[in-house]
Amino acid sequence: MTDRDHVATPELDTSDFDVIPGRPIRLEPTAPGFWMTALGVVVAALAPLFGFLFGVMSGRSDTGMFSPLYWGLFTGVIIGGVGVLAAVAGGVRLWRHHQGARAANAGPTASELRP
Repeated sequence: MTDRDHVATPELDTSDFDVIPGRPIRLEPTAPGFWMTALGVVVAALAPLFGFLFGVMSGRSDTGMFSPLYWGLFTGVIIGGVGVLAAVAGGVRLWRHHQGARAANAGPTASELRP
């Protein structure tokens, strides 16, 4: 046995902490369209790169009119285009959500105040 086996550890005094049990925490969900925009941007950025990678890995072919590199990159660009469309659709949904929230928080318009 060493001297370290008998070292006393001080007890933790919980009266020093200022934590009130049951304090309210408000969690807000992400706005509609956020995840679609984020996923669309990631797909649009990575799809051509992976298409090029798969085209290079598939090797060289002398039998067809186009090489596998061409088909891999072409497929990646097509999938990337779908990602761009998803990002734009998510952005439109996100924009509409924020415009609706802004209109709901706004006061009455001048035409509504006229008698």
